[in-house]
Amino acid sequence: MLSRLADVLVPTVGRLTVTTDAGAELAPGSILAANHTSLADPAIVLAALHRLGARPVVMATAGLWRVPVLGRALAHEGHVPVHRRGRRAADALDGAAEALERGHLVLIYAEGGLPHRTDVAESAPGNFRSGLSRLAHRTGAPIIPVGQAGARRITSGSVTKQIAGLFTAPLRRPEVHVHVGKPLELTGDGPALTERARTAVTTAWRTAAARLGEPAALAA
Repeated sequence: MLSRLADVLVPTVGRLTVTTDAGAELAPGSILAANHTSLADPAIVLAALHRLGARPVVMATAGLWRVPVLGRALAHEGHVPVHRRGRRAADALDGAAEALERGHLVLIYAEGGLPHRTDVAESAPGNFRSGLSRLAHRTGAPIIPVGQAGARRITSGSVTKQIAGLFTAPLRRPEVHVHVGKPLELTGDGPALTERARTAVTTAWRTAAARLGEPAALAA
């Protein structure tokens, strides 16, 4: 339901385009690693993947499960809540591993949170946390890099700016782009794989941001 809903809603707030690398394949049981820049980008990535025939399970902050209606839908569809602290923090990897074993694609945001910035410009992904490499080594699942750009044009910055962005987005309909790269081979130890994955997601992000003429990507 979330993928279908995103596919309907995203065109009302932005103009989405999607590209893929030659050899990119959304094989069942793969991990999708995407950069995270805005509250809007999960919907954008889901809409893009839906166009490519994929409906992934999403690893998302556990607080969303407390939102009426949305929380029930997330639980019903088997998405994975991420508890960032406490004894339940490891539950997310267990849930993601089970989803991969059942042949689902799993979407993970390895940066672990949003950037603390108020402007709408693009920037390269930040440091990745270890959960991505631990999940990949545990399951043997390939990592598929996903880069998105333009979500910050829809909503970013302070709470006031985010609300204003969402209300004006249907009139502005800014361009957004998602690029899917080729799967990574699972070589190297945890830190090495983490850095390789970040480099691959950065490359995918740069492709997406360059399509939008973003200065950060064009200057790289």
